Amino acid sequence: MKLLATIATGFVALSHFGFMALEMFFWNHPTGQKIFNITPEFAAASEALAANQGLYNGFLAAGLVWGMLSKKTDVVKFFLMCVIVAGFFGGYTVSLSIIKSQALPALIALALVIWTNRKQRAAT
Repeated sequence: MKLLATIATGFVALSHFGFMALEMFFWNHPTGQKIFNITPEFAAASEALAANQGLYNGFLAAGLVWGMLSKKTDVVKFFLMCVIVAGFFGGYTVSLSIIKSQALPALIALALVIWTNRKQRAAT
């Protein structure tokens, strides 16, 4: 089960590195505009805001990778909770699809991490 928790957490981290790349480097390009369903005018006007948001997504991903590599479960749980909160906030303020694409995968990963930890503690 630990492998499943690691895969789920890795998926969340990889997703946030992807969001970072889209928001920081492709926001004002046809690829980003198609993915985010935005006009070239809106993209140009909001490019700096998107880059800032992308940077934060990169920090979330880096925190998850740090937690995974250091095997510090509390760090992984903290950053997964940050993703969940950000995902629900984005779902509330921007688009409900953000809950499905960001909060839900992080919630599943967090549940798997917690479940794996409890199972490991019970075994010792």
